[in-house]
Amino acid sequence: MTTSILVPVFAALGDETRWSILVALGEEDASASALAGRLPVTRQAIAKHLAVLQEVGLVESVRVGRELRYRVLGSQLSETAKRLDRIGAQWDRRLAAIKRIAEDL
Repeated sequence: MTTSILVPVFAALGDETRWSILVALGEEDASASALAGRLPVTRQAIAKHLAVLQEVGLVESVRVGRELRYRVLGSQLSETAKRLDRIGAQWDRRLAAIKRIAEDL
């Protein structure tokens, strides 16, 4: 996952409402109307937030009868978490090297 993919994902995750939507969808698939019933946001605002989440690949829509439901795409979230783990491991290695240098002084 490149930086050009991570930046939009982080921008999408940086919004508290979108984060709340992801948490709710992590519990169960839901329509925009159902999410609006659970969150203090209008259905129209939910739909806009879902569009952003869908654009960066964090959710997808699925037609169930006449209803359009959304679900989280775990693969994108997992890939983002792996990338963050790799960045964290790089920093841990750098900090360990700095510690060794400081202790050798």
